[in-house]
Amino acid sequence: TQLEGLEMLLMTRNASALVILCFPSPAGRKSCPLCPEEKFKACYSHKLRRHLQNLHWKVYVEFEGQRMCICHLPCRNLKPSLSGDQASGRHVAHYHCVVCSVTIARKTDMISHLKRHVNKGETEASYSAPSSQAYEIMKELGTNVQLLPNHTTPQKSDTYFNRKMKTNRQLVFCSLAVLAEERNPLECLDAFGATGIMGLQWAKHLRNAVKVTITDISDTCVKMIKENCELNHIRVDGGSRGVSSEVEGLPIATVEVAKMDANVMMHLRPFDYIHLDPFGTAVNYLDAAFRNVRNLGIISVTSTDTGSLYAKSPNVTLRHYGCHIVRTEYYKELAARMVVATVARAAARCNKGIEVLLAVALEHFVLVVVRVLRGPMQADESAKKLRKLVHCQWCEERVFLKLGTMVDDTLPCNCHGSLPGKTAVQLGPLWAGPLFNTGFLRRMLSAAVHHSMDDVQPLVKTLICESECTTFKSLVHGPSALMNQVECGVVIKTLQSGEESSSDQPGKRKTGEDSGNVVKKLKSDASLEHPPFYYSIHRHSIRGMNMPKLNKFLQYLTEAGFRVSRTHFDPTGVRTDATLEQFKSVLTKYSVPTYINATTTQTSAVAEASGCFVVTPRSPRSPDCLF
Repeated sequence: TQLEGLEMLLMTRNASALVILCFPSPAGRKSCPLCPEEKFKACYSHKLRRHLQNLHWKVYVEFEGQRMCICHLPCRNLKPSLSGDQASGRHVAHYHCVVCSVTIARKTDMISHLKRHVNKGETEASYSAPSSQAYEIMKELGTNVQLLPNHTTPQKSDTYFNRKMKTNRQLVFCSLAVLAEERNPLECLDAFGATGIMGLQWAKHLRNAVKVTITDISDTCVKMIKENCELNHIRVDGGSRGVSSEVEGLPIATVEVAKMDANVMMHLRPFDYIHLDPFGTAVNYLDAAFRNVRNLGIISVTSTDTGSLYAKSPNVTLRHYGCHIVRTEYYKELAARMVVATVARAAARCNKGIEVLLAVALEHFVLVVVRVLRGPMQADESAKKLRKLVHCQWCEERVFLKLGTMVDDTLPCNCHGSLPGKTAVQLGPLWAGPLFNTGFLRRMLSAAVHHSMDDVQPLVKTLICESECTTFKSLVHGPSALMNQVECGVVIKTLQSGEESSSDQPGKRKTGEDSGNVVKKLKSDASLEHPPFYYSIHRHSIRGMNMPKLNKFLQYLTEAGFRVSRTHFDPTGVRTDATLEQFKSVLTKYSVPTYINATTTQTSAVAEASGCFVVTPRSPRSPDCLF
């Protein structure tokens, strides 16, 4: 095909091979295959050969023994003119990467781009013509999707797919499964479909309990989503590509696929469940999401802009989230509370409040799942939980700022009195309420077991322990386990009975009193609030001392009368209601000297007993060895 020939032209071994590809027969005039006709008109072979060698071949980029020529075709968007008019702009010369099909204008940028491919081990050319495109079939949670070869590059591929986000997809699925137990059928929206794998998993496993709508703004994505529906025997609503309902004798799910902007779709129709997972921040879609979401519905937000969330780009953080943050030992929980605060402000603008069901911050993403509570009173209650955080930059003690108090007087540490200058800064505003709902997490664990999601079960168990601020042993054998399960059953029955009573009177909304009763029932689903933030045992370790094992240290804190649990934010973190001074005192009490210091102490004791004078070298890390 024409594109295959272009690819061969763009990557050749020498100039003669390039000329041979352009001149299969020397007769007649030929146009340059790498330039538009208005730039280089058709000419005879000797002139075209000189043009190819002096323009395209002269500025090549070498990769794996082959050389990539520069391309002047309109493969990229027009570069705007000085007046801002794109129509009067000009096309930019560029290179085509044969690994991921990206187009890059500068030669130095292309060389750096290829080096990144080599460092990742991606050296095979995977870009070919769409007509002969070799799709890769990937299966996850019983759902098959076909992927383009460049699916790992989000900025260069319309149908982006990230295998590392499997945990995120399973957590979102479990939260939807819990909501489907409360009421059904649900109208749920996957606002950024890409390959459509998330919406297809919802439809394939929850079947008639959900009515799935998948949207994307890209034509390529919409086409691939429909093809993936055929691959999983799912009918596309309103299309002719669906299969018949007689396949294997099972009921076939129906998915609505729409080419539409996410904001437009959320403004047009109400939904019970909305999932936002754009490339980067989701702040541009929160207002539209809360505009039409139903009462007691759920909104899940996935943010992948870890650079701004994890305090690597503070100016971007201030621009997107309106928060001032610095890099701390608890930066992941700081990011989660910042996203929840942004979600709460967006909900309050629509006279809605939120109840945080789940907040997870891992290496690649921050996931926040909230339940929507309609009414100005609920919005006011949520707005009251947005507070500033006072953070000591020396010892990293932190506390939420209360109204009418001075900054340095609020912190329990004494760094501002013993050190010169100002040691505390104000961060936020952040969400000061709980990040987890224990009853909801227990039902998520049940849904994960029911659908055989073995990978996400340890994470959900850790979240349950973290929400109750307890260890796993007390979680399994404690008296609160059975109580929470009973409360969950009461809430489910209450919600189902509420749906049935509302369905008996079509067109009638729930009154404020009925909605308030349901909210009161939901509050019984949440246990005692967990303490905010956590301490890293490695960050506060004592030089020259061996720390106890983490599980042993949790036991020591529990024996001292503090609530304690591990946290998913940091594998070395400890969530506790103890202050930093109390935390350090317990850590110091149960830490033992290192082997070198212990040997030195024993040698000195023996020498003193025998009356000898022994000179022992000090460790270079010893705090006494200053000079």
